[in-house]
Amino acid sequence: MSKEIDIIANIIKSVLTTLYQSFLAAVLLAFVSMFVFLYVKEHGWKKGNLIKSIFETWVRNFKKSSTFRRVFLLVFYFAMILFRTFLNRNIWFDPLSDVLGDWGLHKSDGSLSTEPIENLVLFIPFVVLLLWAFKNEIIGEDVRIVKVLWKSTVTVGIFSFVIEFSQLLFHLGTFQISDLVYNTLGGTIGGLTYYVIYRFRHRNE
Repeated sequence: MSKEIDIIANIIKSVLTTLYQSFLAAVLLAFVSMFVFLYVKEHGWKKGNLIKSIFETWVRNFKKSSTFRRVFLLVFYFAMILFRTFLNRNIWFDPLSDVLGDWGLHKSDGSLSTEPIENLVLFIPFVVLLLWAFKNEIIGEDVRIVKVLWKSTVTVGIFSFVIEFSQLLFHLGTFQISDLVYNTLGGTIGGLTYYVIYRFRHRNE
């Protein structure tokens, strides 16, 4: 009898774990899908050519609008970050098991760890894409290096804290101060990278 109970318990645990891990991804997908639904309804697209109309509209805007392309790349990379840091994580029963995290290239047991470098590099393209897409909204017309670095650092710092806190809250991964620091530093470097690119492109102005 105990064997049957263990089997049932394992099945229930597996189902609940699957539902728990995919819940946020499902919410995000449903949220985005409703925007598509509202757009379709507003423009009166017919059911017969619905898929064709969606792809034609998407391709037309991608070709015509540089803003559309920039935002698309930003959202794509943003989604990759979420899956890397949060959505695709297994459940951790003790998310505070390693609060300080890894600061060097070696763990406490001597094994090699590239996680600090990965966390730093991860947010450099994110900031470049973010400022490329929403430069006027975030920085404005006055592009000064101090302003760019400050905005980049604060933005990524807040975003990184939200990710780390969400990992703690939902037990998806571990809350680590080292991740927060390296992510934020990556944001600063990303801001510097954007500033160099911006100045190079506007060197004759």
